Amino acid sequence: MNIEKREFYGMIRPAREHDLEVVRDMISSLASHHGDVATLTSAQLARDILGPRPWVRVLLAECRGVCIGYVALCPLSKMQFGMRGMDLLNLYVVPDARRTGVAKALIKASQDVAEQEKCDFLAVGTHPDNTVAQDIYRALGFDSLEAPGPRFSIALKPQV
Repeated sequence: MNIEKREFYGMIRPAREHDLEVVRDMISSLASHHGDVATLTSAQLARDILGPRPWVRVLLAECRGVCIGYVALCPLSKMQFGMRGMDLLNLYVVPDARRTGVAKALIKASQDVAEQEKCDFLAVGTHPDNTVAQDIYRALGFDSLEAPGPRFSIALKPQV
């Protein structure tokens, strides 16, 4: 699908059960873009985005009945300040729909979700070389933040 418009005229909506395969495909494409191989299964995706208490909120950009992008949002907290936030974890637009306003529409929809959830902030990170994304976030009013200090992780036994 080649979209020539510079402004997105489709719709943004929450992902639903029948979207699992297309969302998984887009996640795989984003992982591949970053040099990773996605191992996510449809069952894991369903566990994380469906149900009464989703772990991740996924919004889809749809144009003429075709999903052309997604954004994934996870909750954050700055407990010491009593602040709630959302992390814009992933943002992906299919290649033919890039530079058409889809990413901006997904970012604005993410802000709306965060505000509806009474969040105080929406955070996002980019690859240091992704100046296009950085320019978009700045143009939409995002402030640059200092890099956090060292972080640590430990593998846990997966729960089935």
